[in-house]
Parts: sequence; C-alpha cells; structure tokens
Amino acid sequence: MKDLTFDKNRVINFSDAVFSIAMTLLVLEVGIPSVEAITTYDTWELLQSRIPNFIGFVVSFLVTALYWVSHLRSMKFVTTVDSKLLWLNIFLLLFIVLMPFSTGLYVGGFDFVGPFAFYCFNLSAIGIFNFLLIRYIIKQEKDHPELTPNAIKWYKFTALNALIIWILAGILAFIFPLVARMIFILIFIIQFFINRNYRVKENRLIVNE
Repeated sequence: MKDLTFDKNRVINFSDAVFSIAMTLLVLEVGIPSVEAITTYDTWELLQSRIPNFIGFVVSFLVTALYWVSHLRSMKFVTTVDSKLLWLNIFLLLFIVLMPFSTGLYVGGFDFVGPFAFYCFNLSAIGIFNFLLIRYIIKQEKDHPELTPNAIKWYKFTALNALIIWILAGILAFIFPLVARMIFILIFIIQFFINRNYRVKENRLIVNE
C-alpha cells in the first residue's frame, strides 16, 4: 500500500471539476430579487442593496481562480501521484468547496467581525494546503529541469504571500476591521515584486550563460 499510485489525469480532472463547481456556486450568494421586489423598487436600488454580495462574489471568484492557476502550474510537474499527494490535494479541495458557504456567511454578516474572520480562516486553510502541496511536489520532483532554485523560490514565496496576508487579515479583523477588509490588495502588490525579482534573476542567468 505504501507504493500505491494513482492516475494523474483523473486527479487533475476531478480537481478542475471541483474548482469550477465551487466558483460557479459563488454567484448564487448574490441572490436574485423576487418579482415583488423588482416591481416595487428601482433597479439601481436593488443592485445597490447587493453591493456587499457582489464584492464577496468578485473577491472570492478571483482568489479561487488564483488558487486554480497555482494548482494548474504545480500539477504539471507531477509524474507520480502517491497517497500523500492525493490527500493533500483532497484537503485543498475540501476548503475550496467551503468557499461558497464562507462567502455567503461573510456577505450576510458584512458589518460583523465573526463572519469575515471565518472567511479569512477558509482562505488561510486553502493557502496552507496549497503551500504544503507545492512544497511536496517540489520535493518529489526536484530533478525536473524547470524547477530551478530561482523557480522553486518563486513558487514558495507566491504560495506564502497569499497565506500570510489572509492570516494577517483574520487577526486584524478583531483589531482594525476596515484595514483587515482591504489588506488583501497587498497580495497583488507583493506578488508584483515577487514576479519582478524572479524575472531579474532569470535575466541575469541568461546574460551569464
């Protein structure tokens, strides 16, 4: 049982299906106005009342999409799916599936700390298993020609970036709620510098060759 391996294509196809379903279900948290509401209120008023829902939907969709892209990038290096890799992937998907619920809880209690903290916990859990998955793949596939020392740093720093920011957001939610809700923007700013540093080092390697 220790050497048991699994079909890589089935694992990837299943993972893609889970990501796509979870991302699709996010839109259900926006909520469709009833016929009575449509005939009673102005369209702009109805849309305005759902601004928190749209914010939650867009943020959750984009963040989930980023984790899907990360999954896509890391799985291309995998040659063998063993039991440990399989279960790391399953736990990652567990928290991906939880995203529609945590998003609904967050937008339903938009002005409260608890729902947002739970939302941050969900995203932090995804970040933890995403990082563990990437680290394990790098360890198992260390001889892959594309996994250069510079590339390995980029994968690890990219995974840690989102993880640290969402943990920080969850902590700050109890101290500075407004700052906590906006801090996710740092993910994109820090990622910009991570990418730039990676490109600079890659260009230096090319010049030295």
